[in-house]
Amino acid sequence: MTQVEIGYAAMLAQFAPAEAVALSAYAEANGFTGTMATDHFQPWVPAQGESSFVWSVLAAVGERTGANFGPGVTAPTFRWHPAMVAQASATLASMYPGRHWLGLGSGEALNEHVMAAYWPEAPERLNRMFEAIEIISKLFSASIAGRDFKHSGQYYKLESTRLWSMPTVAPEILVATAGPITAKRAGRVADGLITVEAPPEKISMLFNRFNEGARDGGKNPATMPKVLQLHLSWAESDELAMINAMQQWPNGAMRFPKADIRSPYEFEQMAKMVRPEDFDGRMVISADPDVHRAYIQNYINLGFDRIYLHNVGRNQREWIDVFGRDVLPKLVR
Repeated sequence: MTQVEIGYAAMLAQFAPAEAVALSAYAEANGFTGTMATDHFQPWVPAQGESSFVWSVLAAVGERTGANFGPGVTAPTFRWHPAMVAQASATLASMYPGRHWLGLGSGEALNEHVMAAYWPEAPERLNRMFEAIEIISKLFSASIAGRDFKHSGQYYKLESTRLWSMPTVAPEILVATAGPITAKRAGRVADGLITVEAPPEKISMLFNRFNEGARDGGKNPATMPKVLQLHLSWAESDELAMINAMQQWPNGAMRFPKADIRSPYEFEQMAKMVRPEDFDGRMVISADPDVHRAYIQNYINLGFDRIYLHNVGRNQREWIDVFGRDVLPKLVR
């Protein structure tokens, strides 16, 4: 049995950038391996209170820590042209060889619609994402080979160019997926997947479809990372853990798609309808570290390679202390 890789999810929608970097370093010092930093232009709800520039924070995380790190996830589709995401990622990979990974998703209106452009339906958003992944992957490959690359597709154009600051090995591209079609397409074109907590049968389905796509693309799915972002609420009492969830992460209890909601203030109004029981089956809320350990272990048993934990409360250092001592050492594959 080997110890599994458990990282820290730095929520830039909750913590100021300097604090998020300091917490990432503190987590690493207490046994967490790696950092996933969220890419938000706005917080989910105003009470969270922050939303810093993820690429600046990641550079500081790279400097202050020694393990893996990446955005979980960024959308190379609306706020960003894919070439700019590729350049940002290649720069971090050049600065911190072998440590940086690139997490990509199709985006949410909360962050992407700030550009005030047309916000398309989900199928178009996914098609845009996969065209962007094609551009980023080919730009990485061409740049490593010392060649220019150009693209003219349905959604994006790129003049003949290359990334002039490029590491010898491209960052691994992980694609966020929660559905079977996206998972299979991701398996064909990406290096790994990212997803969030879900029932075991759904996770197994996503893995199977991702593996099918990987084999279709001539790749070995056994070598491709499967990454989980896991939200939880720990505090010194069950009551306080629930208060933290209700005040800081009510969006975690909302049982409907959120990708088309544009404003934190809209989420704030919806949060008024959230009840404690709405978190049932969606997030573990407990003062008992062993309850959390058992829940995390279930996902390890499903086959995840890396799990990034997000404690939804402001009590980050206390939580890191407890989990570093009482939870992480007991997790095994």
